Amino acid sequence: MKKLLLPIALLNFLLITGCTSVATNPEEITEQSLLQERRNRETILMDKGIEAEAYSELSSEEDILNQCHVTITAYNGAALITGESPNEELKKKIISIVQVVPNVKLIHDNLSIANPSDSSSRANDQLITDTIRTALSQIRTMPDFDPAMVKVITENGTVYLMGFVRRDEGAVVINVTKLQPGIKQIITVFEYAD
Repeated sequence: MKKLLLPIALLNFLLITGCTSVATNPEEITEQSLLQERRNRETILMDKGIEAEAYSELSSEEDILNQCHVTITAYNGAALITGESPNEELKKKIISIVQVVPNVKLIHDNLSIANPSDSSSRANDQLITDTIRTALSQIRTMPDFDPAMVKVITENGTVYLMGFVRRDEGAVVINVTKLQPGIKQIITVFEYAD
């Protein structure tokens, strides 16, 4: 079972990072993709590096790998930690590992003390995330808004909204998100441009 978890965790990481709209290679970050972003090329690469390094460090810890479900999302050097840890000791260990990853400026600790979510819960979370992303792509009232500027992360029905937005954009994103089904709670970790 333990040998099976590492490939599953690696596949999960690749699937999660594979679904983002921002390229991870310096050559792949085009002027077009930068138009959809308020971060510069170096910051985008730094955030991807934070996520990759955090996953690498966490996956080298057998107790974390076997007993926890952790998602790391970085934006402008802020690391959002979501998922489940079965006890406070492992939670503290996860936080302490992510805190020392190079370029992490701030930790948003939203790791729950609970058994790891099951595949059905994670599939439901992915459906919620996809529904929200689709709804955000329908926003036409703000000409400078691009839904790629907002990261949507869902854990156990709780939706986390992350990105660098203006206050009016953040308010619209929150209102559109509230209208989507299956959401238990919305937590914003926006960085505001104004």
